[in-house]
Amino acid sequence: MNWLFVTLTVLIVIAAFLLVVVVLLQNGKGEGMASNFVAANNVLGVRQAANELEKATWYLVTFILVVSIITSFTLGSNGATIDVTDQVENVTEQPAFPSAPVAQEAPATEAETAE
Repeated sequence: MNWLFVTLTVLIVIAAFLLVVVVLLQNGKGEGMASNFVAANNVLGVRQAANELEKATWYLVTFILVVSIITSFTLGSNGATIDVTDQVENVTEQPAFPSAPVAQEAPATEAETAE
């Protein structure tokens, strides 16, 4: 793994942790954890705090999405290309298909064995 991949992965983990915190701070249908932070509600106002938390949620989600896509491209193939079509087209042996089932005699019943 290269240093860019590791750095981006660490940023994603940090953003995910912050996203969890921001979501827990938001007011739900009932009373959320945000009701415990009265000082923040007094300074920013209840509605403004909710708007800021919602914006932070969307920014973090967008950040995680974009950085995840960028991280997937940083892996690359390191110059190793595998062409599966060559392997499929150059098959010389055909797989053996199972033959028809062999006819078997019916098992003996008790009446036949008693005779």
